[in-house]
Amino acid sequence: MPAVGKLPFLLKPVGKDYIWGGRRLKDDFCKDIDIDPLAETWECSTHADGPSIVANGEFCGATLKDVLKEHPEFMGSHAAQFSAGDGDLPIMIKFIDAKSDLSVQVHPDDEYAAEHEAGQRGKTEMWYVLDSKKDSSLVYGFKYDLNEDKIRKALAHGNLEKYLQFVPVKKDDVFLVKPGTVHAIGAGALVAEIQESSNLTYRLYDYNRQDKDGKMRQLHIDKAFDVLNMKACPEPRQPMRTLCFHRGIATELLGRCRYFTVERMMLNTERIKEMAQIRTGSTTFEVLLVTEGCGMISTEHTSFAFFRGDCIFIPSNSELITLHGKAAMLKVGC
Repeated sequence: MPAVGKLPFLLKPVGKDYIWGGRRLKDDFCKDIDIDPLAETWECSTHADGPSIVANGEFCGATLKDVLKEHPEFMGSHAAQFSAGDGDLPIMIKFIDAKSDLSVQVHPDDEYAAEHEAGQRGKTEMWYVLDSKKDSSLVYGFKYDLNEDKIRKALAHGNLEKYLQFVPVKKDDVFLVKPGTVHAIGAGALVAEIQESSNLTYRLYDYNRQDKDGKMRQLHIDKAFDVLNMKACPEPRQPMRTLCFHRGIATELLGRCRYFTVERMMLNTERIKEMAQIRTGSTTFEVLLVTEGCGMISTEHTSFAFFRGDCIFIPSNSELITLHGKAAMLKVGC
């Protein structure tokens, strides 16, 4: 039988007050974080810029990083291959509230980040759209093949938008953003982001916005050009998704890459007597990000309620998990 310590637990996020954020993370997800605007919450993170905190159970009050440093077996053997050690989780999970447009930006890959950013990870990321306004869109690559000279001239004249590919978004859309792809989340989108554990963002263009102190926001144009894919980008298509039904729960694969796998789970045990069961991986941890509804999660040795906006860490080789309630959630693993 698994050790009693290998039990699921809730995480408390860290908030970020970037100027483009709003109030939806407080209003829709009851995030009790005293910053305004609340642009992002880092729900599952061991990154030095915002580690999440264990919110219940045996390790309550400790950082997730400290727990994983003490118990590396919680990550599992597969996930540990991608970890830099010392409790370093290879992925990060966020909620993002874009009240206004995010900067037009690009991320480096692992090789560039390792060489030029003191051994850090690059940033591959996936967006799952939780909600959006009718006219919300995002930037995803360039419409045409370009060169550095054309882009620099557009930046100098403040009209880079003419080259950007704007893609309409709606609730339940999925986008995988690879390093080198110019991108930006547009105003009105509420997004769950799954990414490598990295905080490397090179801003290419930011609409000449000022920060809260009245200063122009920092750009990283030279580094951006080092990693930027200047070729035309095909318009992203939504992946084929197939629902798999089990008693009380349905699942579908949203996306998979070398860094993470993301499934969507729809839980509804209102009409059945047994609770729905999920088996956790023997080689990796899993994280549940609750996007709708509420319920109970139980094992032989623990039980607690979860609500919309909660984030649950499940150690590798955890006890058998049972769920009860009506909810939707993302299940993330490595």
